[in-house]
Amino acid sequence: MMWPFHRKAKAPRSFPVGGSPKVLRARYDAAQTTAENARHWAMADGLSADSAASPEVRRKLRQRARYEVANNSYAKGIVLTLANDCIGTGPRLQLLSDDDGVNSRMEAAFAQWSKAVNLAQKLRTMRMAKATDGETFAVLGINLSLDSAVQLDVQLVEADRVVEPAGSRVSESIDGIAFDAWGNPQAYTILKRHPGDMGYASWMNDHDVVPATSVIHWFRGDRPGQHRGIPEITPALPLFAQLRRYTLAVIAAAETAADFAAVLYTDAPANGEAQALEPMDIVSLEKRMATVLPDGWRLGQIDAQQPTTSYAEFKKEILNEIARCLNLPFNVAAGNSAGYNYASGRLDHQTYFKSIRVEQAHLAEQVLDRILAVWLKEARAAFGLRRRFDGYLPHLWFFDGTEHVDPAKEASAQATRLSSNTTTLAAEYARQGKDWEVELHQRAKELALMRELGLTVSSTPSTEPQAPIEQEDDLDDHDDSHVDAA
Repeated sequence: MMWPFHRKAKAPRSFPVGGSPKVLRARYDAAQTTAENARHWAMADGLSADSAASPEVRRKLRQRARYEVANNSYAKGIVLTLANDCIGTGPRLQLLSDDDGVNSRMEAAFAQWSKAVNLAQKLRTMRMAKATDGETFAVLGINLSLDSAVQLDVQLVEADRVVEPAGSRVSESIDGIAFDAWGNPQAYTILKRHPGDMGYASWMNDHDVVPATSVIHWFRGDRPGQHRGIPEITPALPLFAQLRRYTLAVIAAAETAADFAAVLYTDAPANGEAQALEPMDIVSLEKRMATVLPDGWRLGQIDAQQPTTSYAEFKKEILNEIARCLNLPFNVAAGNSAGYNYASGRLDHQTYFKSIRVEQAHLAEQVLDRILAVWLKEARAAFGLRRRFDGYLPHLWFFDGTEHVDPAKEASAQATRLSSNTTTLAAEYARQGKDWEVELHQRAKELALMRELGLTVSSTPSTEPQAPIEQEDDLDDHDDSHVDAA
């Protein structure tokens, strides 16, 4: 059988009589184990993704991450910042079906339901758990006591409750999650009580098996074949510990230097003429009083030199390294932009905002779309709609926009993009987390009311830089179409 593009093999190359082919031996330096790097690479292994993230390893990482976030103000602030920037005040739904009336009705109903179940706060909690625990779970169910036409509810479940029951072993199961032959989740084993609850001894066998259609599992897969998440701040845990240890050491050194106000010392040799004193004896000195010292002894005061001059620089470098594994710029992690100029702040935030957009897209796919699919089925029955919402329904999710450091420059750039037709109103409003149709309808109402009340409707001023006065000919030919477009 001839494979496509198969060519006849060339005859082997001949070598001179008595000669031998030259053998090229190449290697990677990083793959060599030497006396210098042996200890550094001692913990490297070839475990699979699930074996490396075994239940015991993940449990220990969760405990340490939670401890650090609970006791380290920088860790707590970073996790809160990630949740606030990713979720904000909560996602907003825009349906894109061909029925505008149904779209508006369903969007308003979903907004009311989101407020009833406190969806925004639950999503922020899920984002914080994803950073601290590595993963988060949510169970979708019917809550008859919910004050909403659609009684779907979202119950958050901590990662510790999704485990393999004691004394049982389910085929194709990984720590409480049963998979089919293709690696798709089929069911989740969820403990009815948290294993850390006090006075609850039978937690290992008291569990529910929930079908995968009712469970949302949100985590970041770093390796192929990974089925459970590890804390996102895992690489930074040793750095957080070093930061706190160094701060405590500086404080302890400063306190020690301040506590010992002075020492008595002598220049006399051993067995010399200085008056004998008891070693480590304490001499009380009264404030603002002259005193007489023993013969041959002098008073020397200790100069407290803490904190060291490198203390601030050390903290900055440690925080910068901590923030890197979370795609945070230093000024966001530290909450301090004192050393930044405008260009540096803009450049650093471009990477950060891109990571936030990626995170929001992942949230929409793994969490929000799953919630919306179940919500639409319940809404169809609750509102008596004839149209079925099975399958994919075109929609968009809007999140809070990010404020620009210089609003004037951003407005000018926006006007330029609109006038050159390189953007749309929908895209520009989406940058601010707004629905362009809603905003335009609102603006039309405002203009109509202003005309009705006899108020002057001023045209939008041009945001483009003004040309020099001497270029009057250029000003006469200038095109102001971008003003109307904006």
